[in-house]
Amino acid sequence: MEPFTCFMDVENSRSYIDELYSEEYYKCQEAIVCLKNAVIGSNKKKGSIISQGIVPRLIALLRDAGKPLPLRIDAGIVIGSLAKGTVSQVHSLIRYDTVEVLLAIIFDASTDQRLMETCLGALQTIVQYPFAPLELIHSDINHIRRLIQIASPSSSLSCQTYVVNIFVPLCLSSQQQKSLCQAEIIPFLARFITSDNSTLQVPALKCLAAMCFTNQSVSNIVHSTYHADRSILDLLTALQSRTRDVEVQLSAARCLTYLHRSGTLSADDYRIVYKTLPCLARLCSDEFEESTRATAAETLAYLAEIDSELQRLAAISNHLINSLANLVKCPSVLSRQGAFRCFASLAANDEEIRKRIIEMDGLMEEVLCGLKDSCPEDHSVWRPLMDLLSGDPSLELQTVVTSTICNLLLEFSPAKEPMLELGAVEMLCELTNHVDPALRLNGSWALMNMAFQAEQHVKTKIINTLGTDRIFQLLGDRDERIIMKTLGLLRNLLSNTLHIETIMSEHATEVLRAVCLVLDDPHPPEVKEQALIIISNITAGARDKDYVLQDEKIIKKIRDFLIASDKKLQMGALFVLRNLLDNSGRQQVLRQWGFLENLEQLLHMTPRDSQFYEDIRHEILRFDYSEDH
Repeated sequence: MEPFTCFMDVENSRSYIDELYSEEYYKCQEAIVCLKNAVIGSNKKKGSIISQGIVPRLIALLRDAGKPLPLRIDAGIVIGSLAKGTVSQVHSLIRYDTVEVLLAIIFDASTDQRLMETCLGALQTIVQYPFAPLELIHSDINHIRRLIQIASPSSSLSCQTYVVNIFVPLCLSSQQQKSLCQAEIIPFLARFITSDNSTLQVPALKCLAAMCFTNQSVSNIVHSTYHADRSILDLLTALQSRTRDVEVQLSAARCLTYLHRSGTLSADDYRIVYKTLPCLARLCSDEFEESTRATAAETLAYLAEIDSELQRLAAISNHLINSLANLVKCPSVLSRQGAFRCFASLAANDEEIRKRIIEMDGLMEEVLCGLKDSCPEDHSVWRPLMDLLSGDPSLELQTVVTSTICNLLLEFSPAKEPMLELGAVEMLCELTNHVDPALRLNGSWALMNMAFQAEQHVKTKIINTLGTDRIFQLLGDRDERIIMKTLGLLRNLLSNTLHIETIMSEHATEVLRAVCLVLDDPHPPEVKEQALIIISNITAGARDKDYVLQDEKIIKKIRDFLIASDKKLQMGALFVLRNLLDNSGRQQVLRQWGFLENLEQLLHMTPRDSQFYEDIRHEILRFDYSEDH
């Protein structure tokens, strides 16, 4: 029987299927060879074979050690081909205990190398799916050790390649990472990293990066591991060289990025500052493939996300902002997301960088118009933002873009007035009601930035549109970041003497209640410190009425925070007290409330050689001065 004459038989003839069940070797072999040729590259034929119930027969042939080896190998090849089909086809394959059978053959020390390679190839394909039963491998640490042994230096390149690729999806959770470390996978990966073959290097680097991601204990092991007298860190640094394969450069940079973000490497480590950051910035440039640029931008965003100096260095590196502007124009969602995230990261702390980004010719039009399929020439720069917030884009894209805009909406921005005219405040306030916490965060964050050094009419519009009830809800949010941004919004609203008087005259009760809510709840000191700054602004700016001094609950909190165990609370309370003492008529009331006694106690708690000690002493002297006069 010629292989290509039986394609229709695979789908339509029971006699052909019957030959797979024949005990005559040659009939069965001919049928399976025909089957093997039929399924290559055809999901339709794969689906037909699965639906006709042939998979159990293939598995039976594969696992039967009494069958001729060529027959078992061909059965494994067909199973591996079926594993490259559609998601539903792979689901069906797994339901037949295919992974269990493959593992049993792989872990059998007597398995022929050709059969081993066939089964490893099929397993590698299956484990890449998120629903693959990875627990079958993780159930016994000896399974990990056996895979490492199979991929020894003396084994075939195919075996080594399959095994290292199998490990990539096996190291996502902290428990998985822990068991892999116990099985000595770090030295194993180090050997592959030093290979001259990128088919081994890249998956090893991907596995190492996944191991280090947000896991400091693993990162510390990587930091202290050597291979052939060279540290892994030095190996990774060298792999970022321009002479290396591009994917190797990128994967090595991701490893070092995660080593930094896990806390193992500091932001000023020369490997981060002079090697990893420049490498990622370079890989964002137009000379590389779009997928490389997108991943490099995403990784660079994560590298610089929490360090202002890295953000500054990245912004001046290798024409990065121009590269990101070009990346925004790319058609794929991943490219735009990578560029958006990198812009958001660069603009997080530095006003000059924000200004450079927003003033680049045509950039913001591209950022915002990139959300649409087309953009008319007379398209307002900010109208796409309004369409974004009122439309129905994907949640991830909406989160990324609003995050970028949050970082750009500051006091110098030319966008504020056009956005107000287009209803931005209403839409951002609505965003704070979103069920997704990331979008609630971005809504409160954007409002905070819009209120920064804003005109009175902008602040009034924000507070009236958002409403005090919504402010209370945001301050009670389960996400601490949302609470911090909402407190930042209140701080920016109450940051000018005239504005403070205007807002407090209308909303004093609600504002003080909101602040008191934060002080009462079991928040960390960083959160309560923000509430104390708001109180301090009110005490400094409100001239017509003693709003804070008339609130007994808040004044007791300030007094008690002076002798709290946390220095942030002590300093915040002292800052409020300093502003209260600026009015000479308040000293006697504050003395009656016990502030002087607590100040003296705080003085005894504070090291004499600190500036804080001198600050406390100064406020005590102000009490003494008021008594003398």
